[in-house]
Amino acid sequence: MLSRRPRDPAALPRLLITLLALLLLWPGLQLSELDLRVLVDGDNARSMGSFLAGFWPPAHDGEFLALLGRATLETLAIATAGMALALLIALPASLLASRALSLSALHRGGRPAWWANLARWPVRGVLIFLRSVPEIVWALLFVRAVGLGPTAGVLAIAITYAGMLGKVYAEIFESVDPRPGRALLLAGSGRLSAFAYGVLPGASGEMLSYSVYRWECAIRASVVMGFVGAGGLGQQIDLSLRMFAGGEVASMLITFLLLVLLADQLSRLLRARLL
Repeated sequence: MLSRRPRDPAALPRLLITLLALLLLWPGLQLSELDLRVLVDGDNARSMGSFLAGFWPPAHDGEFLALLGRATLETLAIATAGMALALLIALPASLLASRALSLSALHRGGRPAWWANLARWPVRGVLIFLRSVPEIVWALLFVRAVGLGPTAGVLAIAITYAGMLGKVYAEIFESVDPRPGRALLLAGSGRLSAFAYGVLPGASGEMLSYSVYRWECAIRASVVMGFVGAGGLGQQIDLSLRMFAGGEVASMLITFLLLVLLADQLSRLLRARLL
């Protein structure tokens, strides 16, 4: 007699979770007024087709390629300079927000005192505020403050990514083995020395991996912020779209694709070499 196949005990919870997700998704689709039929509507399809037809052939004259090269280098510079400034803010902020080097936790079984946790909340609140405002909003504010150009993009990336990096770095510091850092603190070492020799060696791999990923994101963000006047490829794409120069837009989109692929390959190389 064939034995009956065992019943999956998690089948009913999975089904209920799936139904709950669908129930929550439906009001969201209704509020967003998503209607995919507009993509195949006759007039819209013809307009989209004529718009895309202007993308071929991509622009490739010498004067435009020189402009494209400058915009590409500007995009890379915005992302890299913004990340550098973000690191200068994120590293000290993450040390202040982390419990990894808490002196009050040394003799309390690893649990910091309540007043120590309370003292960290102002720093954590600042990091929450920095990352809660999207970088494009910061870019709009800085464009008004410092004018059009890459400076607004650099500052926007620096502020937003400082909040993101600071939060994640603090969590990484708390996730590594705390015993080396605590042993150094108990031996009379300063907090910076305990961090450099007890915490950083175990956290450097994850920090590097996340930092490289955020640099890739910064490249994409710098292009988006160009649409509000923050320089780089995004600003040139916006100008070409306004002039209905589809060939120029196609060339810049291809360049942006190659730029993202280059950043991805560079991040893979760094992870393989250093992690």
